[in-house]
Amino acid sequence: MAEIRRSWERLSNEELNILKEEFIIFFDKERGEKIGIIAAEEILKHFLKSVGVKLYNRGIYDAKKVIENRYNELQFDLDDLIDF
Repeated sequence: MAEIRRSWERLSNEELNILKEEFIIFFDKERGEKIGIIAAEEILKHFLKSVGVKLYNRGIYDAKKVIENRYNELQFDLDDLIDF
């Protein structure tokens, strides 16, 4: 049986490393604070757990609405093709 992964665990190690580096750069440039890789990892984990799930769910909701709208459009298109 396949293991179910949380939405924030679906990022590759490379993607996670890039995000950690971006946190380090952000804190240095925007806040004048030096943080290390461990702090960046903790911030990233916290961010992904608290906000990542909400963003992921919002993306799913938005995709669902697009599909529903397109389905409704296709129904109208098909109804127009009916010959009476």
